[in-house]
Amino acid sequence: NWAEIARVLTPGGSFLSQQIGAGQQLELINAMMGPHKPGAQRSTDTAIARATEAGLDVVELSSETLRSEFFDIGAIVYFLRKVLWTVPDFTVDRYREQLRALHERILAEGSFVSSAPRFLIEARKPG
Repeated sequence: NWAEIARVLTPGGSFLSQQIGAGQQLELINAMMGPHKPGAQRSTDTAIARATEAGLDVVELSSETLRSEFFDIGAIVYFLRKVLWTVPDFTVDRYREQLRALHERILAEGSFVSSAPRFLIEARKPG
């Protein structure tokens, strides 16, 4: 919550945070659950707007999209069991058809690639 960050920072103090960007694992979500749109609440524009609304100055913003590359279906199952929010109702039985399709895709293409956008934001409370 940007208002809370602004409240606890001393004048001239900085807040530095790495955040998950819009479209986190979107390719994997789409493969499992069908077409989805990236959430606007995770965009860099939204972060800048909320920080600014809270009275902070954004002094640095950088973003990067990382690759999550899966070479077998077991790795995807493991990932989905550990990163529960990717496919919230995931079970192997419930998603057997989608997993089979991904397995065939991995066999044909050698891997399945999904993206992991991140951004680093530094906001400062005016001094």
